[in-house]
Amino acid sequence: MTVSEICNREVRTIQRDGSVLEAARMMRQYHVGALIVIDKVNDRVIPVGVITDRDLVVEVLATGLDKEAITVDDVMTQELFAVKENTAIHDAINFMRRKTIRRLPIINDNGELVGILTTDDIMEILSEEVLDLAKLIRYEHKKEIRHRP
Repeated sequence: MTVSEICNREVRTIQRDGSVLEAARMMRQYHVGALIVIDKVNDRVIPVGVITDRDLVVEVLATGLDKEAITVDDVMTQELFAVKENTAIHDAINFMRRKTIRRLPIINDNGELVGILTTDDIMEILSEEVLDLAKLIRYEHKKEIRHRP
């Protein structure tokens, strides 16, 4: 299974010149903890960074900076980690662990943003898989009882 099969394709984005106040309002409106920072280049959406709710608290609120004057570019995570949409889920999980990140932008071969994979998404898929295994064990047990009373 590849990340393209489970990633969320409704990615909330903001351009780097947006204000941190706008970013905070978007996070609240869409109930997300991060926005992918993008550049638009000839109708292409290229991810360039990530801004999280923690960035807003630690870099802006805690330091008393002017939330209307500070831009997303001023506080976003500059080093962007992303994987291509054909990356295996297992490889993406290992990558996220190595880089200690919880949100992973998914890009196509042209570097354009196509989705986002989060630890929440992964946990949901894994819990469904574990539940399926538990159901299989229960089914096999009942089958054994029926066929070998």
